[in-house]
Amino acid sequence: MAFHISLPEHIKKGRVTDVYFERVIQALRSKDINPFVQMEIRATDLPHNWNWAVFAGLEEVLELVSGLPVSVRGIPEGSVFFAGEPVFSISGKYLDFAVYETSILGLLCQASGIATNSARCRIAAGERLLISFGARRMHPAIAPMIERNAFIGGFDGVAVVESAELIGEKPMGTMSHSLVLCAGSERVAFELFDKALEQDIPRIALVDTFEDEKFGAIHAAEVLKGKLDGVRLDTPGSRRGNFLKILEEVRWELDVRGYSKVEIIVSGGIDEFNILELNRYANGYGIGTHISNSPVVNFSMDIVEIDGSPVAKRGKKSGLKQVWKCDCGWRTETLEACEVVTCERCSSKMEPLLKKYYDQGRTLEKKESPQEIRSRVLEQIKSLEL
Repeated sequence: MAFHISLPEHIKKGRVTDVYFERVIQALRSKDINPFVQMEIRATDLPHNWNWAVFAGLEEVLELVSGLPVSVRGIPEGSVFFAGEPVFSISGKYLDFAVYETSILGLLCQASGIATNSARCRIAAGERLLISFGARRMHPAIAPMIERNAFIGGFDGVAVVESAELIGEKPMGTMSHSLVLCAGSERVAFELFDKALEQDIPRIALVDTFEDEKFGAIHAAEVLKGKLDGVRLDTPGSRRGNFLKILEEVRWELDVRGYSKVEIIVSGGIDEFNILELNRYANGYGIGTHISNSPVVNFSMDIVEIDGSPVAKRGKKSGLKQVWKCDCGWRTETLEACEVVTCERCSSKMEPLLKKYYDQGRTLEKKESPQEIRSRVLEQIKSLEL
């Protein structure tokens, strides 16, 4: 094996499983025990004291269970949820899907963490540009997963070519320090980039390789003049000092020379709290490690019914559940059998959030594009705070 990854066909065959599931299957089969079970997924709490999270990874889970004699319910991908709420359920004969619990959780936990962290950055940035630079911080095999979930979480674009193909967008980026180093100077690098690249690619000059950022920005404007779209500051931490003041200087020097439309893009160790601080002068951000290193949402997957009877382990509530939402913002949880729920706050009819996506080999809902899921996220986080 050239790379240390599990192949898609191995995941589908259930080889990515904790060994105790294989042992459970062996033990139950020895006595011909194979009950019909309902299993729910929920997160008892959220990382870093998040008040909410974004559900992601459903598309890959549906691919995983495709062909299995099971039924799957879930909240729509890109939905905001809160700690304690069930977001997904799967039902069927236990031995038909027991081996997949590890993979199901892995697909949902990491994707939801990335989408949530990205949505938090979007709230902090407002309408400013957000580009995912996170692929280089994680295994390349999962770069498309990382950047897809950054995009649906609210980022405007992704840097990796294959990731961009997956989401149906053009890859976004600027120029590298290696270009400047190989060219020998910022000025030469700006000229090479401008002459060699297609005109529809934004001219965003990296201005901190050799020079002070302020003078690098001035020289970029002198070389590219009206073609300069922006300057990027990737200033290393050892040189940042008061980074906000550096941005202020760059903005001032560009403005007084008539380049007020040239934008300032910031990268390097950026998170949602840096964004809030730098928004005064920054027009956009390239965010890498903070997204690729997002904390996972700690979902658990538990049996809540066996052969139609409610049952659950200690600390869990038995019975299959439904989550209801009202337009006024009120949410509540009931047993799934409830067909109509009235809002306790405003007496309006509430909307059930979990719906059936897959049933005994049949896909029941149309596959949504990343753009449609992203739109759902952006609409829901309008009323949320960090």
